[in-house]
Amino acid sequence: MKVLNLQCAQQHDFEGWFGSEDDFASQMERGLVSCPLCGDAHIQKMLSAPRLNLRASHQDAKPPAAPSESHAVAMSNHGGKPEIAAMQARILKALREVMANTEDVGERFADEARAMHHGEVEHRQIRGQASPQEALELMEEGVEVIALPMLPAIKETLQ
Repeated sequence: MKVLNLQCAQQHDFEGWFGSEDDFASQMERGLVSCPLCGDAHIQKMLSAPRLNLRASHQDAKPPAAPSESHAVAMSNHGGKPEIAAMQARILKALREVMANTEDVGERFADEARAMHHGEVEHRQIRGQASPQEALELMEEGVEVIALPMLPAIKETLQ
């Protein structure tokens, strides 16, 4: 298993786990590696120190699980700033909670929110897409709307 420190063009640091260097190169060529925070596919490898497991002997060491086509990612400490990584983790957790506890109404969001506000349909927790103009109009009508970023990482489980 190859663990790489990666960074996107927006300078979000994260870790990628790959079966081998060739696996990493193959996934990069096919556009499968992207930032878990912003979705940017312009990724570069950062310098990292190798991890040496000096406690376990070769006989005691267990082989890593067979690599799959996908890779796992984890947010790193952002160059010695663990508070940034912790904040990103809290944001992702909160956004995933919103995703898990709301109904996705897609592009019908403005119409559904307005209909609930006017009592035309049953109230429920919804999410979806609205243009900035639609969101502004909803707020002016007294409809409670919160604009949230829909990051690629929200839909997937980070490991």
